[in-house]
Amino acid sequence: MTTAAVVGSGPNGLAAALTLAAEGVRVRVIEAADVLGGGTRSGELTLPGLVHDECSGMHPLGPGSEFARRFDLAGAGLTWRWAPVEFAHPLDGGRGAAVVRSVAETAAGLGAGGRGWERTFGPLTERFDTISQEFLQPVLHVPRHPLHLARLGAYAGLPATLLARRFGSAEARALWAGAAAHTFRPLHTLASSAIGVALTASAHAFGWPVAEGGSAAIRDAIVRRATEYGVRFETGRRVTSLDELGGPDLVMLDTSPAAAARIAGERMPARVRRAYTRYRHGPGAFKVDYAVEGGVPWTHEASRSACTVHLGGTLEDIAAAERDVAAGRMPERPFVLVGQQYLADKTRSSGDVHPLYAYAHVPAGFTGDATEAVTAQIERYAPGFRERIRAMHVRSTAQMSRYNENYVAGDIVTGANDPWQLVFRPRAALDPYATGIPGVHLCSAATPPGAGAHGMCGYNAARRALARL
Repeated sequence: MTTAAVVGSGPNGLAAALTLAAEGVRVRVIEAADVLGGGTRSGELTLPGLVHDECSGMHPLGPGSEFARRFDLAGAGLTWRWAPVEFAHPLDGGRGAAVVRSVAETAAGLGAGGRGWERTFGPLTERFDTISQEFLQPVLHVPRHPLHLARLGAYAGLPATLLARRFGSAEARALWAGAAAHTFRPLHTLASSAIGVALTASAHAFGWPVAEGGSAAIRDAIVRRATEYGVRFETGRRVTSLDELGGPDLVMLDTSPAAAARIAGERMPARVRRAYTRYRHGPGAFKVDYAVEGGVPWTHEASRSACTVHLGGTLEDIAAAERDVAAGRMPERPFVLVGQQYLADKTRSSGDVHPLYAYAHVPAGFTGDATEAVTAQIERYAPGFRERIRAMHVRSTAQMSRYNENYVAGDIVTGANDPWQLVFRPRAALDPYATGIPGVHLCSAATPPGAGAHGMCGYNAARRALARL
């Protein structure tokens, strides 16, 4: 029987393990931490009874991925929940904008920016099921739907500030800037629209759901399916060399490229080692979780019904903050993403006390304390928020790296999303999962299609590994 070892148990490592096992491979998963799941872990970080997502929180591409559908994760106990509003963006004075599933309804709330919004995202949303299957795999492939993919590509390569010109109101431009900021790149750079376009179209097509009971439910569903196929799991064991694995036919590394190079040692070809050690990581995330009594008193009404709220002011404000972060400077008012998962999933709260998830974009390896900056941004758009805080839990960039070693210097998206790495990650190769060592493959979020708890990096890597057997 063919055997495989999977190093790392994030959603991609687990997806690779399940995909291999379903084809008759005998698989064991080895995890350095004491708990499986990587970025899909949840816990009572602040007060008993409050369930906080420790990293991944909202899952725009989770329900629609080929991996989730093939293995029927819903049938394995994973339940998706949606809030009335997919994401919102408050501005000063109670103004703001929001995205709901309907493109037309969203556009109607954007004033002069509505026409441009509908012209941009209407056609993408109509075709998003086929479009998403194209970009959730390596960029270098023969597309099944080239015209659909070309429509996405026409916007994806643009600087976000340039695409913003299609949206004729300050509210619409700010709403777009919040989505585009997920790229963790300055908004004036080439291809800084790519992730924002995909995520916004996904919000209209699939929504931005959360997993009932916490993101750990994603891990649990995959583990349940994998166990059905005989996958074995070992936690609390750090792998430092391929020699420790006992010679399996296949090895899947759910690690950063640099860690993969260390584990492979001299067995990795020099050209691959150079590429992996030169792989660029992006800015960091500084995370603060709150226990909040009564919820957040947003002055912008739609933000009170949104699972995701983007904070940072106008397009120009967010662009300036992201420029500072990329240059290694901590902005006074950073871009902050707030998660109100409890609005979709009531099981996460305890009475009228709710878990609130927030992180700020900060420079890579930021050593300061951004707690006050995050709190101040929320208070700016929700006066009285401070008075409702009952407890907090803080995770700095250094603590984020210790929580998950793939998050180098706090980089939760496992790699800089510059134009080169958007196309060629982790290196320029026809098979981006191959390490140059027969049978050994990289399957982390440093490979296509990148970050997210959709499992597609591991799924794609496992399929390539199977094809090479």
